[in-house]
Amino acid sequence: MREDLYINREVSWLDFNYRVLEEAYDKTNPIMDRYKFLAITASNLDEFVMVRIAGIMDQIGVGYDKRGIDGRTPMELLGVINAGAHEMMKRQYNCLNKSLLPEMEQMGIELVTAEEMTAEERDYAEDYFNEFCYPVLTPQAIDNSRPFPLVKNNQVYLCIQLVDTQESKKKKKKEKDKDKDESLMAILEIPSVIPRILALPAPEKEGPRRYTFVEEVIKPHAGELFPGFNVKNIGEFRITRNGDLDIDEDEAEDLLMEIEKSIKQRKWGACIRLEIGKGFNKKALKKLMDELEIDEPLVYELKGPLDLTCFMKFQGRPEFAQWRTPGWKPVPSPDFYGHSDIFKVIREKDRLIHHPYQSFDAVINFVSRAAEDPAVLAIKQTLYRVSGDSPIIAALIKAAENGKQVTVLVELKARFDEANNIVWAKKLEKAGCHVIYGLVGLKIHCKMILVVREESEGIKRYVHLGTGNYNDVTAGLYTDIGMFTAKESYATDVSTLFNLLSGYSHYTLWNKLEVAPSTLRDAFVRMITREIENVKMGGKGLIVAKMNALIDDPIVELLYTASQAGVEIHLIVRGMCSLIPGIPGISDNIVVHSIVGTFLEHSRIYYFYNNGDDELYLSSADWMQRNLNRRIETLFPIEDEDLRKEVFHILDITWRDTIKTRLMTGTGEYVRLDKRGKELLECQDYFCKEAEERFFQAKKKLEGTKRDEE
Repeated sequence: MREDLYINREVSWLDFNYRVLEEAYDKTNPIMDRYKFLAITASNLDEFVMVRIAGIMDQIGVGYDKRGIDGRTPMELLGVINAGAHEMMKRQYNCLNKSLLPEMEQMGIELVTAEEMTAEERDYAEDYFNEFCYPVLTPQAIDNSRPFPLVKNNQVYLCIQLVDTQESKKKKKKEKDKDKDESLMAILEIPSVIPRILALPAPEKEGPRRYTFVEEVIKPHAGELFPGFNVKNIGEFRITRNGDLDIDEDEAEDLLMEIEKSIKQRKWGACIRLEIGKGFNKKALKKLMDELEIDEPLVYELKGPLDLTCFMKFQGRPEFAQWRTPGWKPVPSPDFYGHSDIFKVIREKDRLIHHPYQSFDAVINFVSRAAEDPAVLAIKQTLYRVSGDSPIIAALIKAAENGKQVTVLVELKARFDEANNIVWAKKLEKAGCHVIYGLVGLKIHCKMILVVREESEGIKRYVHLGTGNYNDVTAGLYTDIGMFTAKESYATDVSTLFNLLSGYSHYTLWNKLEVAPSTLRDAFVRMITREIENVKMGGKGLIVAKMNALIDDPIVELLYTASQAGVEIHLIVRGMCSLIPGIPGISDNIVVHSIVGTFLEHSRIYYFYNNGDDELYLSSADWMQRNLNRRIETLFPIEDEDLRKEVFHILDITWRDTIKTRLMTGTGEYVRLDKRGKELLECQDYFCKEAEERFFQAKKKLEGTKRDEE
């Protein structure tokens, strides 16, 4: 295929982060929401540097020079995305300095430097330094006896140049040394245990609320940490290290120990980005670059505070509530509200939960009730990313303590959650759970729970399958869909898959599920090809798919073929998309939408017209090589007619969004939808209101039933 038909995945990711940054620029959003989006772009870019740029640099380091499908070598690609990352950070700081800060000042909220503080504020800052900062600060001198220390990943530091007061006196007596720079160097970590942004004393009379960064509190007093020395210069810096774990799974005797060892090594990863404050001393910069072994293209000089992720906590301060969108509180699912027997509700018919509009409590209660229910014999569950204080984990531990057979597949290789997952895995094991630490060469990314219950009619199995992680925190932030069922055909497949994961098996015959890496890719290819054949036979072809990313080359190529055959293709791709729609003769029949809103679009939905006998699926998998080739993923059909209508409804409303949708053009760029003549619709806001209305109706109905019974 032609190279110009594909967008490189790294370039596409940068495009996605620009769409998030647009929300920070968008003045129709409340000011604190805009700070939140700015912080998200910064966090996203940190991970992009740690993983994607680091991966390309690793390829270059081992001499890999094969061209990708877009025609670029790793070296050429590094130049492109490094330039893109520089431009992105420039726009982030433009957004902060030219849009957000001035607008916030007009509202009576100011962020001030040490020089801009009033006398009263300086006194307060001095007291704060003495009480909270001084006890936890650790100055680290750099000289012949004290080598350059370990600099932590993504942590803000002060680089301080000092002059020995005694040496300065001697120097004045030696005119021949007048041009010699005798300054010494030290670094000072800004500890994360101290709040990054500090509220200054509120004015007695009406006036602006003022805040400052903790480094602005520390800098005027830095000399107190170095008695006998004068501070000559202070600059701020922050580094980003290679965060990808290098694990030889085939040679690892114990995967848990191998990952624990690799996590410790992560803090020594190569430096791949150095951020410095504006006006950073050139001599100090050269010293840093030499010690960190980093080249000039990977140095970012920034006009403003380093680490914009700090604005996530700042925008969430209680005094700013009026300047941000009120937080959404998920409502109970009408299907489960008021019912004490969750198993009876699932036995009656399949049930669907749409997060975060409907509460994740239904999933938590499913596991919690199973843990306490004497009739439950066993619980099996996969865990990819869980919260720090997970009620799901607590329920599984309780189940094991109650004597139930509990099997948990914990994916230790979930990037940046490895340490958290190891802690939970050990606790589960200690409680008596059978814990499986992933599989060699594959990540377990599918989302499924199996509860085995002994009932009067015999053994009954209950299943939950989902598109998102079993994480009660992200379930309030990500859009996902989960299905409960007690149908034997689903339960048999889920039981078989759990047995495959815990034992030895190459089982590939499924009743309902399609499973990666064995059958899922073939299933997608079969269903897309079927649409092509139906069009060739004079029928209609239609594919509607919603996912996080579309960067699998064979799937993209097949979609191009389908478009050329006349299949109509509607794609909702939140993030990376290597496919380009609207290319004459290639992708005329493909339309790509991307939605960036309050919640992170995370659900995966796949629809195939199938000549009128349409098929509808939910999945844990995106159309990415890693999902289809290197992960355990599931695709499961929605067959209950009520649930099918609901998922169709979700797809329809999402596709009709005109406010938060961006349309991908034939040049690969994203533009806002032209709203002229269209209904103004924001799908996430629509689903929030709809969920509230449905819950209100269910509550009203239940109260009416209780009154009738009385």
